[in-house]
Amino acid sequence: MLAFGVVSMLADFVYEGARAITGPYLATLGASATVVGFVTGFGEAVALVFRLFTGRLSDRTGRHWGLSIAGYTMTVVAVPLMALTSALWPAAALVVTERFGKAVRTPARDTMLAQASTTTGRGKAFALHESLDQSGALLGPLLVAAMIAASGYRLGFAVLAVPGAVALLTLTWLRRAVPRPAAYEAVHLDPGSASATAEGRLPVRFWLYATFTAVSMAGSATFGVLSYHLQTRHVLADDLIPITYAAAMGAAALAALASGCLYDRFGLRGLVIALPLTAAVPFLSFTTDPALVWLGAIVWGAAMGIHESTLRAAVADLVPATRRGAAYGVFTAVYGLAWLVGSTLIGALYGHSIAAVALFTLATQAAALVLFVPLLARRPR
Repeated sequence: MLAFGVVSMLADFVYEGARAITGPYLATLGASATVVGFVTGFGEAVALVFRLFTGRLSDRTGRHWGLSIAGYTMTVVAVPLMALTSALWPAAALVVTERFGKAVRTPARDTMLAQASTTTGRGKAFALHESLDQSGALLGPLLVAAMIAASGYRLGFAVLAVPGAVALLTLTWLRRAVPRPAAYEAVHLDPGSASATAEGRLPVRFWLYATFTAVSMAGSATFGVLSYHLQTRHVLADDLIPITYAAAMGAAALAALASGCLYDRFGLRGLVIALPLTAAVPFLSFTTDPALVWLGAIVWGAAMGIHESTLRAAVADLVPATRRGAAYGVFTAVYGLAWLVGSTLIGALYGHSIAAVALFTLATQAAALVLFVPLLARRPR
């Protein structure tokens, strides 16, 4: 688990460093807020929706390592190529390619992580993984900020080739050291448990959980839209914007650890904190007060840390062990489509008024809370 976390830390150094400046960079190429919202939202949707297919592929072939390596390779190659772009749509295509790499690798990686975390507690394991993940997401934007201050956006993208190469070397070593993560997991089927009910269908409780998560994510702006606001309204200097993203990723790491412990102790009840955090973001991040903007970055990062760690951990407890790859694929497909629609709407609403963005966010989080209540009826096994 620790080695997986190191690989993810290095990969996050690459793609989170790029995501920290994607919005402002696309703006310099002539993108509007709606275009930035669509491109970044579409990229997230690709990263999530295509897992519907790569998750099933992972289950059917068992080639977890092959899919993981292929996906990481796509990401660490696409990001440095951004340094060579000078037009909007080639840059947008690379944004999407990087996200597709995440779609290829994540269900297979999460399946191996779930296999290796049987005895440690899934909440803690996924939280540790996310925390290491976000430490890379903290360092990447800081390096990119320094490169932008020195020479502009192109050097900021180009320097990310170095941690990308180290990530691939580490992953290759890990593949040789641990060829079969499934050996860590002893599956004992209980006739009354979800593990004994898998005949191609996923449990109703899983679908309700996926719907709750999707509605909540529909009200979450991508950082591309947040950073677009900071750049076009001249709230912060260009070289400070990736530092706000670094602060967000630091908050995400801490929130992931805390929510993982809460989940292992209290089950799904420990996840409800993500809703008020998401609801608060537009009231902070879309202002022109630098102090509130920094606070908004921390709150946004904390909400994303919970979404991207502990909410994933719960999926492994809601579905049969033999269906985890497919379940992660379905879960993230629903999640990703919701984020695509939501981020595009937020970008369009931003062009109308910030008050409209705030109202939309509040409405989605209230609806998510209504869907969340039935999930508390009984805890997952």
